Amino acid sequence: MHKQPKLNRFNENVLAKYQIYNSIFMTLPFDAISKTGVLLPLFHDVCKNGFASKLNPSEIVENFFKTYQENPSEKEKINLLFKFIQYIERQVVLFDAIEDAAFPIVNNMDGVGTLRNSKETAAMENKKEALKKHLDDFKVRVVLTAHPTQFYPGSVLGIITDLTEAIQKNDLLLINQLLAQLGKTPFFKHEKPSPFDEAVRLIWYLENVFYQSISQVYNYIQSNIYDNQQIDNEIINLGFWPGGDRDGNPFVTTEITLNVAQRLKQAVLKSYHKDIRLLKRRLTFSGVEEIIFELENLLFENSVNPEANTMISLEEFKNKLQQIKEILITKHQSLYITEINDLINKVHLFGYHFASLDIRQDSRVHHNVFSEIVTTLQHHGSTLFPENYLKLSENEQLEILSKVEGTVDISIFKNEMAVKTLSSIHAIKTIQKNNGEKGSNRYIISNNQTAINVMETFAMFNLCGFKHTITADIIPLFETVDDLSNAPSVMEKLYANNIYREHLKNRNNKQTIMLGFSDGTKDGGYLMANWSIFRAKEHLTEISRKHNIKVIFFDGRGGPPARGGGKTHQFYASQGPTIEDEEIQLTVQGQTISSNFGTLDSSQYNIEQLLSAGISNELFSNTNNIMTKSDANIMDDLATTSYNAYVDFKNHPKFMPYLEHMSTLKYYGKTNIGSRPSKRSKSAELNFSDLRAIPFVGSWSQLKQNVPGFYGVGTALKKYEDNGEFEKVKNLYNTNDFFKTLIGNSMMALSKSFFTLTEYMAKDEEFGEFWKLIHQEYETSKRLILKLSDYDELMQSNKVGKASIDIREHIVLPLLTIQQFALLKIQEIQKQKNPDMDLLKVYEKMVTRSLFGNINASRNSA
Repeated sequence: MHKQPKLNRFNENVLAKYQIYNSIFMTLPFDAISKTGVLLPLFHDVCKNGFASKLNPSEIVENFFKTYQENPSEKEKINLLFKFIQYIERQVVLFDAIEDAAFPIVNNMDGVGTLRNSKETAAMENKKEALKKHLDDFKVRVVLTAHPTQFYPGSVLGIITDLTEAIQKNDLLLINQLLAQLGKTPFFKHEKPSPFDEAVRLIWYLENVFYQSISQVYNYIQSNIYDNQQIDNEIINLGFWPGGDRDGNPFVTTEITLNVAQRLKQAVLKSYHKDIRLLKRRLTFSGVEEIIFELENLLFENSVNPEANTMISLEEFKNKLQQIKEILITKHQSLYITEINDLINKVHLFGYHFASLDIRQDSRVHHNVFSEIVTTLQHHGSTLFPENYLKLSENEQLEILSKVEGTVDISIFKNEMAVKTLSSIHAIKTIQKNNGEKGSNRYIISNNQTAINVMETFAMFNLCGFKHTITADIIPLFETVDDLSNAPSVMEKLYANNIYREHLKNRNNKQTIMLGFSDGTKDGGYLMANWSIFRAKEHLTEISRKHNIKVIFFDGRGGPPARGGGKTHQFYASQGPTIEDEEIQLTVQGQTISSNFGTLDSSQYNIEQLLSAGISNELFSNTNNIMTKSDANIMDDLATTSYNAYVDFKNHPKFMPYLEHMSTLKYYGKTNIGSRPSKRSKSAELNFSDLRAIPFVGSWSQLKQNVPGFYGVGTALKKYEDNGEFEKVKNLYNTNDFFKTLIGNSMMALSKSFFTLTEYMAKDEEFGEFWKLIHQEYETSKRLILKLSDYDELMQSNKVGKASIDIREHIVLPLLTIQQFALLKIQEIQKQKNPDMDLLKVYEKMVTRSLFGNINASRNSA
């Protein structure tokens, strides 16, 4: 049967269904104000018409109350606005569920970027053996982080899942009940979650999505590419940060790290137990029943009681499953062989660890801790470090750090951070003993600036009993533009150190290096951050190859284009042969987890897209991912021009005051969605370096200005237009996939901007000129990106993506209006001689509550 165009499929299965189910939802009685559902569409029309008439948010809200309410009191107005917020939050959930349900219909699950497509292309080009050879070593690692960009509590995630299934089955009765349940389920958290709570929330995805989707992808590869032969490579790995990421989070303790690792093991054993119970109903044959019964009891006991400690080793577990398989083949005509193979593959993929728990800490914390370690050891008479160690040159310190070893008694340290840091390294050893080496075998150093930063961590491992047999990868994270530029020289020093080189030899001659998109963009703007990472990867590849080291790049990506998001698989497919690509490793977080990996279909599809990006780079010729010298010169110039524009903007005297007084920045910490503080220092004063990337990017998103995703792009392109050289950048766009992907992701940021919302700020006495500066760059970027791409409208080649954004923006328009209205009210109250502090708190709460729906609707806004 001929498939309809993708946009038609979207309109029929998403837009039409949303309109139907939303009309049901709006008529359900959730509270005493029975007319909320009737009034909200009217309020939406007033907002839409008001902005078209150049009214500000306060005028729009007041017009609504004048038109549709009879002399309401201040309290009645406030109550109704809060009710609108609650309704809109749930409309977003409804749209999420409908879009998730339609995912396999709207998207071609066998089309370009899927494994089936890659397999068929390889067959056509006689490259099936080359494909197998590539997959013998190639890996994709998806690392789940707990960064706070997801506002759904666990109860709401459960409703979304059930609602998605009900919509797929068109079960109207259940849909009606779930919508009613949704209306009564609270979204708001009164207390911040602990890091353990965050971990439990993400383990839900491991158990309910990744456990099935990853094994399905792996099974497909085994049966269709490897002809059912065993594959030694797992191909797909999972990483996990909640409970291990200490960077800027004082609430992550060693106890929490160990508890999260234990919970991960329990979760995977519980998943195996469910599968064994299903097998038990099928494998009722002699010779098999006894083994199944033994495994069922072991898995149950150890999944519910971690203290039981009766679980057999992973190798024994695998051997028993292989024993079952052999009996089925030799005695039972291979009956149910597919089912036992599925479980064997799952155990191969997830072991006893489920996902590898990464440990992360900031280099500046390490440096202070290491100074404390040296002085404390010297105070206790240790001769591990010379008395003048802290005054030695970098090279002299590197020499000492590479050789030092011992088993330091943690109890001698009075400094809390020193105890925490050393304890976290001891925790790695404990986790490896309980969950296997893959349970925790990576230590990431944030804000890595020097070779000393890496070697201090190396030395701490050797001081914690590893004695130069470190069963973990030490991973520097380079984030700022300067750090990315210095990264090659840092790695050159490390590779030249014989003892560190021996460590790498024990780690299969592989060095993982993490590169941070978020802080890079915050530091240097969109184009410069992405180009700096690209160039750093090229130089690091060159240096690593020179030293016969296989470098693995681990990308710290967020949801929006400003933080490395957007069309991620296109980004990887655009990287050419000058960048090592044996593995694709990336972080996913918050809404990106729920939107890209929230269901079996979307998870399988997006994992396949990442795999196919790596396959196409290696196997299938693509001249558009080769960066010529001429291309690089233009990219250098564009990035530098854009960087200078962004730095001037960042240094504008109104930059920080604008964010502080005109945006929702200071309200992020009040949402209680993440355990980590929203800024690095405890200082009451707000300064740029302390700002975390998520609230920084998210605040621009709430303003619908999305500055980090486009600022400087327009200025850079305009330079070529003014010089009569625009054809140069146009040619680059048409012939270079990397640049085209960057521009495509910037289009997404522009598409999610709506400057009419804050146009009233143009008249503001203090910030009017600053708002005009941002708006001018937006208009320039939009105009020139359209000219560059020959598009009539943004995202013209991705009509479904644009349609989804348009509907989501339509849903939250009243919410954005309420948020701006509340911010204006706060400003008004603060200017009064005797401000009503109770009323101020109410409007501050209104701003905080409005953050939820806006962030969730954007799906990749922070």
